[in-house]
Amino acid sequence: MPFNYQRTVRFADTDAAGVVFFANYLAICHEAYEASLEAGGIELQTFFQKTEVVIPIARSEVEYLRPLFPGDKLRITVQPERLSENAFAIRYDVFRAGNIEKIAARARTEHVATSSSKRERVPLPDDILAWIARLGA
Repeated sequence: MPFNYQRTVRFADTDAAGVVFFANYLAICHEAYEASLEAGGIELQTFFQKTEVVIPIARSEVEYLRPLFPGDKLRITVQPERLSENAFAIRYDVFRAGNIEKIAARARTEHVATSSSKRERVPLPDDILAWIARLGA
């Protein structure tokens, strides 16, 4: 079952025409990713300070479907999917909340577990595998 994250659109996220700068969509999705890790029992300080295994984003894409304006309330769903022993993807659906929710954007990121010292792929850590199992499709 996907994780749900609530957020409000800020002035810095969008222009007057309601066009969210593409990098801001990815930043909003990354906020939701971090919140889902925390809700899954993963300590963020430990996760981001691990020195041997790092899990960078290797690919990202965003599909823009409707405008958003400052003050709009959002609901972002986070749904990870294991791709291999050392990679996973996350699908994000960004909804403009209201009486009738409307999808404003879809995003997807791919992450790869890598050894920081050897610079090669390594298996996903157990805590990430458990997080994927809880939230995955």
